[in-house]
Amino acid sequence: MTFSIVARDPTTGALGVATATAGPMVGALVPHGKGGVGAVATQAMTNPYLAVDTLAALADQPVDTALKAALSRDPDASLRQIVVVDADGAVDGWTGGDCVPYAGHLTAPDVAVAGNMLVGPKVLEDMLAAFCADQSAGLGQGLLRALMAGAAAGGDSRGIGSTALRVFGAEAYPDLDLRVDVSDTPMARLSQLLAEATSGAYADFFATLPRRGTDTAAD
Repeated sequence: MTFSIVARDPTTGALGVATATAGPMVGALVPHGKGGVGAVATQAMTNPYLAVDTLAALADQPVDTALKAALSRDPDASLRQIVVVDADGAVDGWTGGDCVPYAGHLTAPDVAVAGNMLVGPKVLEDMLAAFCADQSAGLGQGLLRALMAGAAAGGDSRGIGSTALRVFGAEAYPDLDLRVDVSDTPMARLSQLLAEATSGAYADFFATLPRRGTDTAAD
């Protein structure tokens, strides 16, 4: 019932995840990440611990090993779907055999997409193509473009009711953390939020936040 993308910006090293679903509050459980470590989307019959365990293992394991270890701890792995990208741009994914069709995932260097309960495979194909076609506007815009392409291709077969987009850079807090929990027009609202977060008053405020290693303020 969800389609998602995880990706790495090869220029900045930022990591990101974006997701959309028919139900409410997709941003609460599906997208996960940590700067310098990885980004994960865990969905279908969602198990958040798949993301938690995969991110923890990425500290000292390659992405495929980390994902396999996380899945081995889940007795219902056949119901799960997950995609992950690590700090080096390596990607992996899993679509359990009991996920509701159409379900699948696709990968390319620095990016992976996945979805279940979709209208068909074109949703994922168009998402991947949209992201890979042009990354010049930055990771946030690339993730949004991929989500919008998936939605235009039909997306979740039940429609779209919520979306989320997160980008993790060099800091312990995310560069972007956007959620549309319930809306009749979630994709349009996510686009508006991204514009507000990257320009104008909020962007000016965000630029003033302390950065570890550059902040000289007293503790």
